[in-house]
Amino acid sequence: MSLRQQLSIKPWVAQRGIAADASGFVGSTPRVTLWVFLCVASVLFGLFIAAYFIRMGYADWQPVPVPALLWLNTVILIGSSMALQWAAVSSRREQSDGIRFGLYLGGGCALVFLVGQWLAWQQLSGLGYFIDSNPSNSFFYTLTALHGLHLLGGLVAWVRALVRVRQGVEMTRLRMTLELCAIYWHFLLLVWLVLFGLLLVT
Repeated sequence: MSLRQQLSIKPWVAQRGIAADASGFVGSTPRVTLWVFLCVASVLFGLFIAAYFIRMGYADWQPVPVPALLWLNTVILIGSSMALQWAAVSSRREQSDGIRFGLYLGGGCALVFLVGQWLAWQQLSGLGYFIDSNPSNSFFYTLTALHGLHLLGGLVAWVRALVRVRQGVEMTRLRMTLELCAIYWHFLLLVWLVLFGLLLVT
């Protein structure tokens, strides 16, 4: 770089560029976006849970029986979260086989979980627990449906990660995608454990 070019550079611009490169801010933008979304989703679920507790105080509240299938669904979702974490760790070690194994297993378990939730709905409706027959039923279907929609959104990101693996995307970009998927799956698991515990306690 010539002396004239060096003198024409504004110091504050140069320092800002160095700071951005050193902190990796550009590369961490998707991570920041994900955390912001998780905060918003946490507030949303928190509001529903607060409304759940408030509505329980009314005389017409009749608890919904917890289908035994929800226990199996919980184990399956735990397996899905662990599999996505396996894929993320494998990406750091640049192990292609581990990435594929974790991705396929994690996504497959997530799909099985969704099918299991639908079957649990069918069991409850078969017993006469419809969404409009009691406020507790409405909350059960609403909370599980909201969680399922978030999981479907995660599956969109999972499909993108799977496509990138098949396309042979460079490991650096793939690592970020898999780490974000794993974080999101851990969040969904935590939310489900809270919701499931709420159903068991109440």
